[in-house]
Amino acid sequence: MSLVDDTSSIERTALVSQAEPRDFIALLKPRVMSLVVFTALTGLIVAPGGLHPVLAAISLLCIAVGAGASGALNMWYDADIDALMVRTAKRPIPAGRVAPGEALAFGLVLSVLSVLVLGLVANWLAAGLLAFTIFFYAVVYTMWLKRWTPQNIVIGGAAGAFPPMIGWAAVTGSVSIESIVLFLIIFIWTPPHFWALALIKSEDYARAGVPMLPVVCGEDETRRQILLYTLVLAPVGMAPWFLSFAGLAYALTSFVGGLVMVWLAVDIFRRREGAAARKAAGRMFAFSILYLFALFAVLLVEQGVVARIF
Repeated sequence: MSLVDDTSSIERTALVSQAEPRDFIALLKPRVMSLVVFTALTGLIVAPGGLHPVLAAISLLCIAVGAGASGALNMWYDADIDALMVRTAKRPIPAGRVAPGEALAFGLVLSVLSVLVLGLVANWLAAGLLAFTIFFYAVVYTMWLKRWTPQNIVIGGAAGAFPPMIGWAAVTGSVSIESIVLFLIIFIWTPPHFWALALIKSEDYARAGVPMLPVVCGEDETRRQILLYTLVLAPVGMAPWFLSFAGLAYALTSFVGGLVMVWLAVDIFRRREGAAARKAAGRMFAFSILYLFALFAVLLVEQGVVARIF
């Protein structure tokens, strides 16, 4: 075999993707996607009116795929800083299992397909909201806010707050005060949730040059902001009951959950050094996930499943 043949063989081999299906699944950020699907399902079920079960399932799948597509685009653009952080270094692109071009093409194709199909099976308002969500997360947050301002999570959190509004719009073809309240709960929940993690991973973010609040403004200011946002979150979390589109079970869940969130935020504010401070942040991060899940789960069962049965 000639040298030319050897070279051509090597080039052909290099063109063959080394990625496995699980690597492309990882690009979709399945843990984040699961929360997106759940909150979107709540908006879809709680919304007045109805959607054929098949169309509802397809709409929910489109929202999930759109969220996953934005995650893939995020990983494509952030591959350089992901490689510098312990938490993200094993992701498919920095680990060398998926080529950047593959991730970009994967994210773009899924983005277009999810928006088009949602528009066809539901309505174009829902599709437009999904398209805006993908754009906001992949471009506004990932390409601009994340590397530019310590308020990246505050503004960028809007991307994760849209799914229940999209689910609501898929059924009703409109945006209402109820869907805006669901949006606001997630929007205000996002900063204390992620800043608790940022307190634990601040060295990682500093190494990668990401201007997270603890890196730029210090841990004490981050603790103060967590407390302030949590004090706002607690009453906002009860807003569905105040506005009469949630019942007693939701009122009790949001009240108790809000009190625990405030207590954990105060605990973070008080514990400022050593292992105790890290544990306080870890408890806040873990419970905040449970808190949000509980709010939407109770609302889903109370106003969706139970209401439809009785």
